[in-house]
Amino acid sequence: KELELIYRAKGLSREQAGMVAAQIMTDPKIALETLAREELGLDPNELGNPIKVAISSFISFAIGASVVVLPYLFFTGPTASTSIPLLLAVSLSLISMIIVGSVVGRLSGRGMIFSAARQLAWGVGAAVVTYGVGRIIGVNIG
Repeated sequence: KELELIYRAKGLSREQAGMVAAQIMTDPKIALETLAREELGLDPNELGNPIKVAISSFISFAIGASVVVLPYLFFTGPTASTSIPLLLAVSLSLISMIIVGSVVGRLSGRGMIFSAARQLAWGVGAAVVTYGVGRIIGVNIG
């Protein structure tokens, strides 16, 4: 029925749309590909390799995590201050969020300032919520 409605919306008569939809539905693979293409606007052939997606996700996560961890690797030892690596980690995180948001805005065409501000807002919001949950759990457990 969905394919028939899609083809009716494209200008085919009820009979033509019904015939086309019935023909497509005889092969489940073609039916799924057609529904994905027509209803969702996805091309099943362009979805990408899941291994490549997993590797790029891992690398992105590792780079993002290293931004926060690196200050603690360089400022360690018995005489090291705990506030310097914390301030560096927070500063680098904020700068990274702005850079990532700007790049996403540039690539998506939405505007660099808007995307950077949105990325910063979500990142800071997530940090505040995480800190709050940690404080609540720490108070209740510790």
